[in-house]
Amino acid sequence: MIERINELAKKKKTEGLTEVEALEQKELYKKYLAEIRGQFSKTLDNVSVKESDGRVVPFKEAYSKKGQ
Repeated sequence: MIERINELAKKKKTEGLTEVEALEQKELYKKYLAEIRGQFSKTLDNVSVKESDGRVVPFKEAYSKKGQ
């Protein structure tokens, strides 16, 4: 997927994209970003935060408290 994204980006800079290629690029970006966000979310599942009272809580739990 990255290879194709790079090919389209290079072509966009040098000669431009057709409508079909522009749509393909948009969809590839969307899929790629969804994968990155999913990986990041899984990483956060393994991160803990030590609270001021000494408790260790999962990052997502600690973060959701701050937003309230």
